[in-house]
Amino acid sequence: MSEMARMKFYCDEDRCIECFACTVGCSEAHELPTGISRRKVITLNEGVEGLEYSLSIACMHCTDAPCEQVCPVDCFYIREDGIVLHDKEKCIGCGYCLYACPFGAPQFPRDGAFGIKGAMDKCTMCAGGPEETNSEHERELYGQNRIAEGKVPMCAAVCSTNALLVGDSQKVSEIYRQRVLSRGHKHNDSPVAWSSAYKS
Repeated sequence: MSEMARMKFYCDEDRCIECFACTVGCSEAHELPTGISRRKVITLNEGVEGLEYSLSIACMHCTDAPCEQVCPVDCFYIREDGIVLHDKEKCIGCGYCLYACPFGAPQFPRDGAFGIKGAMDKCTMCAGGPEETNSEHERELYGQNRIAEGKVPMCAAVCSTNALLVGDSQKVSEIYRQRVLSRGHKHNDSPVAWSSAYKS
């Protein structure tokens, strides 16, 4: 019996053109409140000729997710396919996950003092949450469940340059490897720590 595919995100920095379609598409698809941005586009080495590049980042759905490890109420869980989700009904808004995540994925939905910022929000890879699949309650709390409908996450669907890769980690890795080989150079130092986030 074969092991289930592990779903992962990867942003090809050579293709990202900083158009923000992924950010806007995600926010619109999930009807996110102002101030919540499950996916962000960042530019590194801005203004430095030959070294500037942009990346689209969100929850990386890590194999050993630090958010899950530090949560005192066990609201985070890792699905069999590797997607890291959380239960907003269990979340107490302590913020431990926010400080543990190296990608800044968990976010408070509101400003305010400790305890009144609400349950954390994060990228779900468009896979919903623990509520009944495609129910009104699931959509209200977590947004669209495109994975259950056999669709790719909205951010990847709207990426015009196919910079944002998502799917089975082995297939994503193979696509990126082929791209690098076709460019005629190697990327030994990936800027998003692929090997540490996605252990075999």
